[in-house]
Amino acid sequence: MYKSYTVDEAKKKLEHYCAYQERCHGEVIQKLRSLNMIPQAIDAIVVHLIDNDFLNEERFACAFARGKFRIKQWGRTRIVNELKARDISIYNINKALREIREEEYLESFERLFEKEWEASVEKSLQKKKKKVMDFLLRKGYETHLVLDKVYNAV
Repeated sequence: MYKSYTVDEAKKKLEHYCAYQERCHGEVIQKLRSLNMIPQAIDAIVVHLIDNDFLNEERFACAFARGKFRIKQWGRTRIVNELKARDISIYNINKALREIREEEYLESFERLFEKEWEASVEKSLQKKKKKVMDFLLRKGYETHLVLDKVYNAV
C-alpha cells in the first residue's frame, strides 16, 4: 500500500525537494507523479512552486551548465544536449552557456586534452589520436576544436 498525500503535504515535500537543489519542471512533475498526485494537483503545486520561486527553469539551466562544466568538465555540446533532453527552452540554454567564460572553457579543454594524451598508452599515433578525439567528443567539446587540436598533435 502506498502513502497518499494531501495537496498541502505534497507542496511542503516539493518545497524541500526544490530547496535542496535546483530542479527542472520535468523532475518536479515526475516526483509528483511518484507521489500519486492527480494531474490537477500537479498543476496547482507546480504553479505554487514557480510563484514562490522554488522552481525556476532559468536558474536551473545556469546552475546545471556551471556545475557540469566545472565538476565534470563537459563541453558545450553535451551541456546543450542534456538541457534539451530536459525540455529547457533555447532562450534558457543560451543564457546558461553564457555562464561559462570562454578562456576558462578553452583552458579546461587544453587540460583535458593534455591529460588524456599523456595517459594514452597506444603505440600507434593514429589509434592514440582516435582515442583522444573520441574521449573529447564524448565529453561534449565541439568537433572543430577537437579535430584542430588532435590533428596538430604529434
